[in-house]
Amino acid sequence: MYFLEILKVIFVGIVEGITEWLPISSTGHMLLVDEFLKMRMRDEFRDMFFVVIQLGAIIAVIVIFWDKLWPFKKSKKPENKGAIVVNKKIINLWIRVLIATFPAAVIGLLLDDWMDEHMHKAWVIAIALIVYGVWFIWVEEKNRGRRPRVNKLLKLSYLDALKIGLFQCLSIIPGTSRSGATIIGGLETGLSRRVAAEYTFFMGIPIMFGWSVVKIIKFGLHYTFFEFLELILGMAVAFFVSLLVIKFLMEYIKKHNFKMFGFYRIALGVLVLIVFGVKAIAG
Repeated sequence: MYFLEILKVIFVGIVEGITEWLPISSTGHMLLVDEFLKMRMRDEFRDMFFVVIQLGAIIAVIVIFWDKLWPFKKSKKPENKGAIVVNKKIINLWIRVLIATFPAAVIGLLLDDWMDEHMHKAWVIAIALIVYGVWFIWVEEKNRGRRPRVNKLLKLSYLDALKIGLFQCLSIIPGTSRSGATIIGGLETGLSRRVAAEYTFFMGIPIMFGWSVVKIIKFGLHYTFFEFLELILGMAVAFFVSLLVIKFLMEYIKKHNFKMFGFYRIALGVLVLIVFGVKAIAG
């Protein structure tokens, strides 16, 4: 029995690692996974587990983009060789990330419990999947032939960062996808696909880390040994899968747009409506 549950956790970690960074809604996929896998978890632990395994995905971003994220470097100048210097460009990047994080952090903390109680429903997730799928297709069509206004991450203005942060607030609606909302926000703001994708990775670090901490505090330290093992395993699998997925996405968008993800979201939204519609009728 324990072996089967371990296999389920590994599968969930794979799904999380894939869907957290692709703009296709990890929540929508987790809903379907939970419906068909029927994981043997306490309800309160399951709610926390599905959030906290995202820490594995976050660590993957930090590992891949370490040089772009860590501002303290060893000087290469002969007169200061080996001394620690601060890269001001990276500090400025972090200021932009924090500006973008602030709106979603405030709204998320205020509405977290209400959203969990009233909006975490299959039909809400399905509609969000479809709406943002259509939006991806529309924004790519609108921008076809246009030159991006921002082709380098460090050229992102503070106002641009705030605008994208406001788009990130949309992701509190289940099924929206945090990466999907911020990538759409980036494209609408004039960022290139590469810059929009990188920025959404960086924005995920404080918001997802903070969200995980909130969920852990709310849950407390009431783990069984097996629950602790499930959590660590899920995070580890999400980490290794995220390493592959992030590299795939950055290569993919060099030659392709995001329309494929839009069509996929629409198909997934329809599938969620069918599955849970049939369940409601049968029940």
